[in-house]
Amino acid sequence: MSFNVEQLSKIYGKQKALDNIQFKTKTNCIIGFLGPNGAGKSTTMKILAGLLPATAGTCTINGVDITKNPKEAKKTIGYLPENNPLYMDMYVREILYFEAQTHKIKNKKERIEEVIVQTGLLEEQSKKIHQLSKGYKQRVGLAMCILHNPDVLILDEPTSGLDPNQILEIRALIKKLGEEKTVLISTHIMQEVEAICDEVIIINKGQLKAHFDITEKETLYPQQSLENIFVNLTK
Repeated sequence: MSFNVEQLSKIYGKQKALDNIQFKTKTNCIIGFLGPNGAGKSTTMKILAGLLPATAGTCTINGVDITKNPKEAKKTIGYLPENNPLYMDMYVREILYFEAQTHKIKNKKERIEEVIVQTGLLEEQSKKIHQLSKGYKQRVGLAMCILHNPDVLILDEPTSGLDPNQILEIRALIKKLGEEKTVLISTHIMQEVEAICDEVIIINKGQLKAHFDITEKETLYPQQSLENIFVNLTK
């Protein structure tokens, strides 16, 4: 199992952001992580990425406990936050080299070349980040995310704010990455989940509402669209 989450809770003061969430996912698949604003998606993803401590519960990534052995777990994780923080005055190739040094990647030049091609950044590689469109900035974020060749990707709203063509391009890239990696992706676009995801997890008000394989949707929720399922579970 790529993700094994057991009794995960997170409390901010008197507010319970996550309430005993539990789920296990398969390996080398794409998991759509759904929920309305404030449901606890980003909090869960930050905990899974090792950026935020849980109040209670355990999270293991590919069998490694993120709390007990964070350094080892983070080696297998690539994380793209929703706001995609980038150094705007750096060149594309420069920021990738900086990231490669951070991860102590061997054969940095060769790996950077591979990732630039893989993420479609060839024509933009000599530009500064601030010169790029939002779609290409997302590609840079994804390139940094996969540079150390992690087994697991955690992507928080990776297509938010993109135009339709950019959405299709990023979606195709994520679909390709899902052939060899486990991808947890949060999104509000139901068509996106139906197009690229193998599993669906729905949370609301910090609680798990559903977790199912996309092929089981008709059996579990006959004649219901994913949008209707989502609306009914998050009322």
